[in-house]
Amino acid sequence: QMNLYVSTVILALPLLISCQNPIRHWTLLPNILVVDVDGRVGQQALSCLELLEEDMRGDNRSQEIFWRRNGKEQAQRGNSFLVQLEESTGGGNYTCHSKNGSLLNHTVVLIQKYGTKRILVKHDPEDYLKCSTQNYSGEFHCSWIWDSSRVGKVAFIKAQRSSDNGDAHCSVDTQERWLCSTGQSNFSCSVSESGDGISCLEGNYCPYAEENQQIHISVYVKSEQFLLENYSKGFYLSEIVKPDKVRIGKVNATAIEWSYPSSWSSPYSYFPLTFDIIQLRGRCHNCDNPCTQSKTLKTSTVHSAAICQFEVKRRAKAVCVRAKDAFCNSQWSEWIISTLNLHEEKHLKHLRKIK
Repeated sequence: QMNLYVSTVILALPLLISCQNPIRHWTLLPNILVVDVDGRVGQQALSCLELLEEDMRGDNRSQEIFWRRNGKEQAQRGNSFLVQLEESTGGGNYTCHSKNGSLLNHTVVLIQKYGTKRILVKHDPEDYLKCSTQNYSGEFHCSWIWDSSRVGKVAFIKAQRSSDNGDAHCSVDTQERWLCSTGQSNFSCSVSESGDGISCLEGNYCPYAEENQQIHISVYVKSEQFLLENYSKGFYLSEIVKPDKVRIGKVNATAIEWSYPSSWSSPYSYFPLTFDIIQLRGRCHNCDNPCTQSKTLKTSTVHSAAICQFEVKRRAKAVCVRAKDAFCNSQWSEWIISTLNLHEEKHLKHLRKIK
């Protein structure tokens, strides 16, 4: 049985073409060729079989090979095929076939045009990728927003520490997990079911060691038009950590008690949190978030490595609590709001009247 082979070697081209487009070409994954272009007209050569070109010269068998692009038969014949490049066009699924129509080989050609970002839209003025983690377990999540006019899909994921020697070797397994290793670090990543985010885990991460080097994550996405774009971000876990909501325990008219999020790293004495407490004196019916309204009695900051208790003012109707890493200038958790037990307050007033 003939072995299939994808060759990504550019064949000898006329001088006029070789000095133009493409800028370079490289293999993303087996059978996937990326062609970097700058918008000028050019050509990219593909080969069908590994057979030596010298052996096929003058051989009529090579002329019996025909090509299809995205299922449509092309006019070119032979073991080699010239992909026509203009602007950002030319990408596609190229297949070569024998005279009887049997598939001999295939290559997906993706076009990457420098300076072009069209598939994703920015989360904010600076970043396309938004990354966060709930704790210091070595796991983190990154999300993005697809452009509404384009349908995209993840084509490749790369993750490594900036201190690693050499480039990460990345591959995808049968369960669609992306595995990246450099010898110094190893990451595993998977795409969310919705297709607009990834979850990654650094296998040899130590939460008790100082984090000296950033994590660098690159997400390559492709469009239905076979365009490829790379979106990258570098960060320390301490920069993107965002605790889950705190857990509210006992609540009455005079005090509130809460504890650390169950997902937060332990021991809490080594990973302490700082808490913001806001006491509300009334409801805000038209507010998106009552915890950010102006009708507050007092805002307080509490540092605690255990279950937390806080005495509230008598006029307070509700209390909001949020948390952040005590040692880092990272994100606050989402607010959690708890209404005070006013029935108990009325009962206490009734007892005072009886006395």
